[in-house]
Amino acid sequence: MLDTTNIVTTKRAELTDITGLISDAVKKSGVSEGVVLIFIPHTTAGVMINENGDPDVKRDLLMALERMVPNSGFKHIEGNSDSHTKSLLTGSQISVIIDDGKLVLGTWQSVYFAEYDGPRHRKIHIKILKG
Repeated sequence: MLDTTNIVTTKRAELTDITGLISDAVKKSGVSEGVVLIFIPHTTAGVMINENGDPDVKRDLLMALERMVPNSGFKHIEGNSDSHTKSLLTGSQISVIIDDGKLVLGTWQSVYFAEYDGPRHRKIHIKILKG
């Protein structure tokens, strides 16, 4: 079964920790062994796994992406080609192993929704596959 949830972002670019949301979906499913797929159905947003221990890492990641892909020089009339490119760099889907009913993540890892063209109302699709 596909679980779809909404998220509201408040800034043009931000990373939101959605690990708890994903964990809750796994618990609700009752699946103890398998894989959870997280898909972001937007072309100016993404999903990633990265460090959760130091909040400066989120700031640094967004700063690095902005340095790599500044919002200038693009021809796209909506003015958000940088956001499309950043989404391409981080990707729109990830998978996480489920073991003993829990997400298999490293000590410092969390799942982040990556907004590059906010603020917006977004969707997150979660699909849990029993192993």
